[in-house]
Amino acid sequence: MHQFLRAIGFSDIGRKDFKRILQDIIERPERMKVTKDSEENEFVELSREYASGIGIMVCGIYEENGEFQIEYYYPYLSAHILSTQEQIEIQKHSDREAYAGISDELSLGVTLIFYIQNTAEYLAEKRLHRDVLLRGAKLAALSVEGKILFSVQKKKETREESYYKYKERNQLLAKARDGDEDAIESLTLEDMDTYSILSKRVMYEDILSIVTNYFMPYGIESDQYSILGDIIDYRRMENYFTKETLYCIKVECNDIVFEVCINEKDLLGKPDIGRRFKGNIWMQGRVCL
Repeated sequence: MHQFLRAIGFSDIGRKDFKRILQDIIERPERMKVTKDSEENEFVELSREYASGIGIMVCGIYEENGEFQIEYYYPYLSAHILSTQEQIEIQKHSDREAYAGISDELSLGVTLIFYIQNTAEYLAEKRLHRDVLLRGAKLAALSVEGKILFSVQKKKETREESYYKYKERNQLLAKARDGDEDAIESLTLEDMDTYSILSKRVMYEDILSIVTNYFMPYGIESDQYSILGDIIDYRRMENYFTKETLYCIKVECNDIVFEVCINEKDLLGKPDIGRRFKGNIWMQGRVCL
């Protein structure tokens, strides 16, 4: 069974019961999308929600006798927040008709890789236009391990000052990526100054009061990350099938905004606006077509 099923409220479901859930989705899907895959075979997406924007996607094909053959399934949180407007590259998974989105998001400091939710839409668009230019993605994430931290006092800046610094650093990063030696030197000196300041502060301050946000790869899966970000909104929901309580937390992390769904059982602390979320996530998203 999928590791992140518990994130959407299926923490205590058995294999037999879950097989019946999958069969129910196949027989009575809430949404159905049919297209052709990369090898001109039929590709079908069937889905059902168990809370607002939260559900299970089943992908496969219909056999000649009308029976549905499951290729794979995954839990999802619908992505509705435009998180990045960078150009997106699409790569197919080697073992199935599933795709990953890849973006060089400068503000994160790492290459952003996420599991694509709207595969059928992408395949249909690709059939119409062989060279699909994708710019931007709406991101969401599932988590099975997280905790709530208090906020930290930050230096007060106007929105204009914050935007100017963010834009200036991104311009330097873009130039450095293209080989500009002056930009590389400026960033190196800035990092050395930051390291010097942090080395002094860490002697008498807690590390999580110094590091206010981070976004870094976690484990061996390319689309899983460990994050620390500010909570800007949240909602409490219930999986109507299992009655388990879920939290959808809108997080701002390194200037990227997305929602994280986590089971109340796996969340230490109570979320609130202004506090911080720290946890491990599986990143998903919808590419903007």
